Amino acid sequence: MLTKNWEGKVILVVEDDEISLEFLKELFEPYKVTLLTVENGKDAIKICKEDKNINLVLMDVQLPVLNGKEAMKEIKKTQPELPIVAQTAFAMSGDKERYLNDGFDEYVSKPINVTELLNIIEKYFD
Repeated sequence: MLTKNWEGKVILVVEDDEISLEFLKELFEPYKVTLLTVENGKDAIKICKEDKNINLVLMDVQLPVLNGKEAMKEIKKTQPELPIVAQTAFAMSGDKERYLNDGFDEYVSKPINVTELLNIIEKYFD
């Protein structure tokens, strides 16, 4: 797999599961992307308001404090152009369409297919 250089790009990872977070940190390390991480939807809204350098949000749907769908809706009110990718371990038939209809730009199910995720990100970064 060719490694892209996404230096200068910033991804916000909204994830409350430590194992998933470590997986994503290791996945993105060779790409030289800057990762910001928060554990709940409320913090995701706050950091998106404060940091205008975020290029993409990878949002777990099942989150404490405020779920991913509600956080995405709040972020989109002020930054409709910011790509937000839903990720969920509770993938069922029809979920992708439902999440896209809810307002997410993209959707990936867990366990994450690395190629699929990288292709999604590449679409927004290249």
